[in-house]
Amino acid sequence: MRRASLLFAWMLGLGLAGFVNATEAPLAQSSQLDHILLWGRSIDQVSGIMAVKLGFQVLPGRDPNGVANRFVRMPDRSYMELLGITRPHPKLDPGMDADQAVLHGGPGARMFGLRSPSLDQMRAYLQAQGFKPTPMFSASPNDPDGAGPSKPPRWRLFAFDTQPLSSGFFVIDYPPDGIKPHPAMDDRVAREHPNGAREVSAFWLLSADADAQRKQFERMGFTGSVAIRMPQVGARGYCVPVGSKRIYALQPEGAGAAADALRSGGPQVFGVSIGVEDLGLAKRRVERGYETTLDDYHGLLGESFLAPTESDLGLMMEFHAATTANAACG
Repeated sequence: MRRASLLFAWMLGLGLAGFVNATEAPLAQSSQLDHILLWGRSIDQVSGIMAVKLGFQVLPGRDPNGVANRFVRMPDRSYMELLGITRPHPKLDPGMDADQAVLHGGPGARMFGLRSPSLDQMRAYLQAQGFKPTPMFSASPNDPDGAGPSKPPRWRLFAFDTQPLSSGFFVIDYPPDGIKPHPAMDDRVAREHPNGAREVSAFWLLSADADAQRKQFERMGFTGSVAIRMPQVGARGYCVPVGSKRIYALQPEGAGAAADALRSGGPQVFGVSIGVEDLGLAKRRVERGYETTLDDYHGLLGESFLAPTESDLGLMMEFHAATTANAACG
């Protein structure tokens, strides 16, 4: 999904939203992590880091307005969208413009998306809770991430006129059976990675006040958070369950990577956790890519290691064995 598409999207009627009970919270368990939007210094720079140094398969995208995108798609449908400016004076949508006002052409992530099959109900509920969701948007017939016109639309989403969290986010949904621009075998191959990646299992949100973020998640219906510490990056906060996965709402705890990132870049999508089939294989690929030796640690998702991606991607990237992530915040 390209946020630039929002400039060309048409507003949907609310349909079912007019008939749902807006005071009834949607099932947060039905939501999942969808994707982050990760800017590079250029599209080739961020693609090269992801492929050569980290061992992901990077899929081609488009470049309709001077902002190119590419994709790292996982077997469980989560993914990372890579973005890079390709010419002077690109045509930026408001979200991209806000990102670049902070990043100034550098790498990093400031926006993430959740996926929910209860999109209309969730929007109505959030509006009743006092949040300010935008109208519903859908993919345009010439959606640059797709293969042409489709019915139903390839995606629908809403964002927020006033963001409720320290990092921007939106909620998106896709057709029940999925509209794939490629045959089934091609789609399967597109989600296979040399490093064995299977899922994006956690988003890390960094701000100066993790408790304020926790309270906002609870207002949105995402309850059951658990206090956590991440000493490997000098952070503490809360694990917020999102379906079978998790969001870490973090703030710095003393000196460390979290304090450095907040001081230099403000609130941000500070990191992601990636579940892999074979942790040893993934680690060796990253060690060879970065020509260094990495240490394991026992993290919130079991045995893990951190790739040294801060300067390359403006983002922490944790790898862990996928089988250890069998419950959200468990």
